[in-house]
Amino acid sequence: MTVNIKKILTWAGIAFLLFFLISAPNEASDVVDGILDSLRQSAEAVITFMRNLFR
Repeated sequence: MTVNIKKILTWAGIAFLLFFLISAPNEASDVVDGILDSLRQSAEAVITFMRNLFR
């Protein structure tokens, strides 16, 4: 019987995320806000770069 480590880690990650969301919803929302803010800043940096590149 072969153990698929990728599947086990995926399910463990999902279980951890669900536990984190249920046990600490305020902190989980802060983490999501931080991630979205980082993505927004990254997108703005790429847009600024492209605008300056094609002036």
